[in-house]
Amino acid sequence: MELSKTDKLGIYALRTTIYQGSTIINLCDIELIGRILKQDKVVIEITKEYFQQEVIGDYKAKQLLQLCSIANLVGKGIVRSALDLRLAKEDSIKKIAGVPFLMIYKFGLKY
Repeated sequence: MELSKTDKLGIYALRTTIYQGSTIINLCDIELIGRILKQDKVVIEITKEYFQQEVIGDYKAKQLLQLCSIANLVGKGIVRSALDLRLAKEDSIKKIAGVPFLMIYKFGLKY
């Protein structure tokens, strides 16, 4: 079943990785999967292999954003969620071909 554009709002592609005790998430707006973004000499392919281990909704995405150590985010919806949660500021967002990109690294001490 194909989702319409309005059905896709709040739906995200997620890949989770645990590395040395840190939770790393890659999240993107689902409609970006398969797109190739080009701007000047920058070319980025938004692939299933990198982003889509599973498909999740807005509630789970926000939970993961709060719990993760590192987040790689692509798309208006997921970047807006990170801003709404006060995990970043507008100045931190990079746009490539009009698509927002945001990387979040949460510093923490473990002894």
